[in-house]
Amino acid sequence: MFDGVINIYKEPGFTSNDVVIKMRGILHMKKIGHTGTLDPAAEGVLPVCLGKATKLVSMLTDETHKTYQAVMLLGQVTDTQDTTGQVTASSDVDEMIRSGALTEEAVRNAALSFIGDYAQIPPMYSALKVNGKRLYELAREGKEVERAARPVHIYDLTVDSIALPRVTMTVTCSRGTYIRTLCHDIGEKLGCGGCMEHLLRTKVGNFAVDRAIRLGELETLAREGRAEEAVIPIDGILADLPAVCSENEILDRLLDNGNPFGAEFLDPTGYGDDAEVRMYDGQGRFIGVYGYRPDEKKWKAVRIFK
Repeated sequence: MFDGVINIYKEPGFTSNDVVIKMRGILHMKKIGHTGTLDPAAEGVLPVCLGKATKLVSMLTDETHKTYQAVMLLGQVTDTQDTTGQVTASSDVDEMIRSGALTEEAVRNAALSFIGDYAQIPPMYSALKVNGKRLYELAREGKEVERAARPVHIYDLTVDSIALPRVTMTVTCSRGTYIRTLCHDIGEKLGCGGCMEHLLRTKVGNFAVDRAIRLGELETLAREGRAEEAVIPIDGILADLPAVCSENEILDRLLDNGNPFGAEFLDPTGYGDDAEVRMYDGQGRFIGVYGYRPDEKKWKAVRIFK
C-alpha cells in the first residue's frame, strides 16, 4: 500500500482511466485516482494519486497552470477538432500561401491574440454534461446542442515553429481549456480552418514531463520491489506550504485527533491571510494541512492524512 503521487507519462492510445486500471494491477491496490483527463490520442504528464493521497485529487485537478505542446494543422476542420475525427471542411492552404492570404506573420499574430481571457465554446466531443448526458454521447448520436462559452485563460502562448500547414505551439493555460478548440478557433480566425494534430502535456503545476515515468518503467520497478522509488510522498506534493512541527504535548494530542487549536500554539503573524501550513507532530510525523481562521482565531484542519 502506497500513499503519495506518481507522475505518470500517459502514452497515446490509453485513456486516463486505462492508466488507473493498469496501475491497480501493477501496484496491487485499489485506491488510485487520476487528476485530470487527457484525451486518448494525447500524451504526457498525468499525476496519479495513491492511497491517502487520493484526498489530493480535487486539489490537483483544480491546478490552474497546465502547459502543453501542440501541433496545429491548418486547412482542415473536423467534428472532434483534432485529426482523429471526420473532416467537415477543408481549404487549399497552398493556394492561400501563394496568394498571400496566409502568411507566417498572420499565423503568429492570430495565435498570440488568444493570450489572456478567452471565452471558449467547449467541443461536442467532450466529457461535459448537458441535461445529465455527456456531450460526446450526444455527438455519437449525431446530435449537436448549443454550448455556452466558458471563461478560460491563456497565460502564455509561444509559436515554436511554422512549417505550413503545421504550426507547433507551447501553451500555458487555465484548467478547463481545450487545446484542440484553441486550434480550431485560431484556424477559424485565419479563415482557413484548423484542428489539432498532436498534443503533449508537459507540465501540471510542479509535475514536469522530464520527471514522468511510463507504465512499463513502473511495472519493472514493481517487479523488482522498488515501486516506492516512483512515489512522491504527500507532504512532498505540498512542499510549497510552510512546514510547522509541534513542540507541545497538548498540541500533539489535538493534532492526533484532528482537532483545531488556538493561536497560542502557533502565532499566525507572518503567514499571511488565509494561511495554510503543513503540520507535523512532535515525532516529525506528517499530520495534514491546517488553515488559520481569523474570525475564530483558530487553526483548523483542511485535510488530514495521518
